[in-house]
Amino acid sequence: MRLAIYNLNPKYRNYALDKVKTYYAEQGIEVEPYFPLNQYDEVWASSIFGGYNSALIPPNAIVGGSGIDLKTTLPAEIEAVNPRLNYGFTTRGCIRKCPFCIVSEKEGYIRHDRDLLDLWDGKSRDIILYDNNILAMPQHFEKVCLDAREHKIRLDFNQGLDHRLLTQEIADLLKTISHHELRFAFDSMALFASVEHALNLLQRNGISRCLWYVLCGFDTSFEEDLARLNYLRERNQNAYVMRYNFARADKRLTALSRWANQHHIFQGMTWKQFLDVPVNQHYKKHIQAIGA
Repeated sequence: MRLAIYNLNPKYRNYALDKVKTYYAEQGIEVEPYFPLNQYDEVWASSIFGGYNSALIPPNAIVGGSGIDLKTTLPAEIEAVNPRLNYGFTTRGCIRKCPFCIVSEKEGYIRHDRDLLDLWDGKSRDIILYDNNILAMPQHFEKVCLDAREHKIRLDFNQGLDHRLLTQEIADLLKTISHHELRFAFDSMALFASVEHALNLLQRNGISRCLWYVLCGFDTSFEEDLARLNYLRERNQNAYVMRYNFARADKRLTALSRWANQHHIFQGMTWKQFLDVPVNQHYKKHIQAIGA
């Protein structure tokens, strides 16, 4: 039996396909990357994002992923697999229903999926967590932290933590574990007060600089986008501009991302100084031309 997995878009690791590969490997069946000139008994294809070329998908392939539809799921026996590849989810779903996010529609309300050690190969010093809102399950979060501390595992909360759910108890846990730069989100000016509260709490606990995802081009003005970035810079934080899908053609947001997403530039110069750099003059002219 010849099987293949086909990762459509993007080309970084696909958790569902890794589960498929692990499931068959446990049965002694090798699964290879899809190559269009080869003949296969079964092809599993997945796309996290849209923008893939559907004409490249072989006939009769088993297809799924958020970029294709939100309802297709893996067979239960494959979903139950623990790939132990040092990345994955310990929870699925979310308590929020943010209008720009598909998680609630795709996965429903938050629930426990597996424990941290189910993802661990027993050797790696790092585990990447893709949980969408792990702080919404504080007792589970505590267990994850305790397991990480006991086994000296450094955690990467890749999708970010919900700053609105930060408490002193959570800050105390974060201080006891090894972790990559903490990530949060500042999605709109309506969250200003909760962001300020979170920053004060973090900094009182010695967590001085974090990365904040800043959603731009969804329901905010350019002025609001710039105001959020300037506030984060004033508070000595790093930022990462997340341009909403339909806003990628906006050159103002391209300029903001080139300023903010390069942390040494964001920390080293103001927005005005960035625009005054000769190589960035074309951005400045464009912004002035549209009155922003």
